[in-house]
Amino acid sequence: MLGRELAAWFGTAAGRYLLAWEARHFADAVADAFGYHALQLGLPELDTLAANRMPHRWLAAPEERGPGFEAVGPAQRAVDLVAHAAALPFAAASLDLVTLPHTLELSADPHAVLREVERVLVPHGRVVISGLNPWSLWGLRQGRAHLAARLGGAGTRWARPYLPEAGAFIGPGRLSDWLRLLSLEVEQWRYGCYRPAVRSERWLQRWAWLDRLGPLAWAPFGAVYFVVAVKRVRGLHLLGPAWRPLRASAPAVVARRDGEPWSP
Repeated sequence: MLGRELAAWFGTAAGRYLLAWEARHFADAVADAFGYHALQLGLPELDTLAANRMPHRWLAAPEERGPGFEAVGPAQRAVDLVAHAAALPFAAASLDLVTLPHTLELSADPHAVLREVERVLVPHGRVVISGLNPWSLWGLRQGRAHLAARLGGAGTRWARPYLPEAGAFIGPGRLSDWLRLLSLEVEQWRYGCYRPAVRSERWLQRWAWLDRLGPLAWAPFGAVYFVVAVKRVRGLHLLGPAWRPLRASAPAVVARRDGEPWSP
């Protein structure tokens, strides 16, 4: 039911708007990522590896989004393997690129998922993450709906969630801490989708100008954040011996008055 609810939301005007923004930024982020093995973990509605040129690219999804899943919203990309996000069937240091489109916020243990991604990434491999921002107009409207429901207003339009109930928000500060603890160095951080939490395509288009103004005026309050991080591995610094062998000194050569060399 979780996957069906999420797929249906991505078929709405707001869902299509979000997917279009993310598709552009994933394409820019993965186009120049080199290597041999790339993995997208979750969200078959968005092909995050379409612009990548690695020879081996897979889409892994949980069992409920596997090959037998019938999408309600946008047609999903074919799933290559069914896997648990926190227990991937890959050896350590075997993947050059991993993309996580809303994967962390839909996981029961997002920190464990991130640890697993760090395990399978090669040194200097990249992880690309997208997530919904709780400090945005969309997040505030979702929070207002939850508050209204708790206060007994269930069934009213104020208690109607704007976003799917699946998963939970992960704030940018919390995600930054996790990345730092795992030695995943942030290379790029962006925010996007500044239009208000409206449901109709018509009103979303009317507010399109906010996507130009938002990054300049209130950048951290976009509805979605987009992160590119690199796995850094501290190398060993080999110390040489404190002493150096003495070089055998060459005998001094002195010329005599008769022109013949003379050595002591």
